[in-house]
Amino acid sequence: MKNIFLLLFLAVGSASFAQVHNPVKWSTSVKKISDNEAELIATATLQNDWHLYSQEIPEGGPIPTLFTFEGDSRYLKKGNTKEEEGHVVDDPVFEMKIKYFDTKASFTQRIRLKTTEKFTVNGSVEYMVCTGENCLPPKEVALTFNVN
Repeated sequence: MKNIFLLLFLAVGSASFAQVHNPVKWSTSVKKISDNEAELIATATLQNDWHLYSQEIPEGGPIPTLFTFEGDSRYLKKGNTKEEEGHVVDDPVFEMKIKYFDTKASFTQRIRLKTTEKFTVNGSVEYMVCTGENCLPPKEVALTFNVN
């Protein structure tokens, strides 16, 4: 009986230890700018004490946030993905000035529309998050933008 209890305890403990911590939730939206232009908006909502790094990080620092968008004949990307102001700090771990976001961050990508039909823009974001004590490995998340 003790062996069964021990095995059950170890199985439950292993399953709970294996759960992946995910302190960032991503949401998407599309803002119509004009008949032939729209803005794709990706918003990261972060749990307390976590921060998400900027797209522009000096070499030797943490992994920067990186957006990619699948090519499609129905739209054309205009420029690079823009980000909010964020916080710039002297990071003691990486020994450099680093820009990051806490609680919430919005990123925008302008596109030129080549059609009036509804379609979906598929993309992804690769990012890294840290607290003052630890970091999670980089993660990639699929993003979907419904252009109407």
